[in-house]
Amino acid sequence: MRTRPDVLTEVKLPSGTVTVDEYGYLTDPDQWTPDFAEHVARAEGITLTPLHHEVISFMRDWLEEHGIAPDARFVLKYLQKRDGLNKHEAKEELFRLFPYGYVKQACKIAGMKQPRAWSTG
Repeated sequence: MRTRPDVLTEVKLPSGTVTVDEYGYLTDPDQWTPDFAEHVARAEGITLTPLHHEVISFMRDWLEEHGIAPDARFVLKYLQKRDGLNKHEAKEELFRLFPYGYVKQACKIAGMKQPRAWSTG
């Protein structure tokens, strides 16, 4: 249970204004745009590459299809299949792309809501 309300901020981007929580996650994933991804990536010290965009697109498609953000294991499976990697190599690739973590960077850049709890199973 949360003990205080979220602190919300409006961020003005070339594509329009979006609302983020105090940690920079979108409050409404439907507000996501490539401008938002670039804005967050810059703040996180990441230069988005074509592979970043592919992973973000996979995550956005998963959200659209399933109604929830994909767990990291599904992104790892995507990388394994895409590049013929084993599980360990896929994990290394994911953390090379998003060095401070899947939830902290990948989910935020892809416009997912901040998870309140995250499954590890």
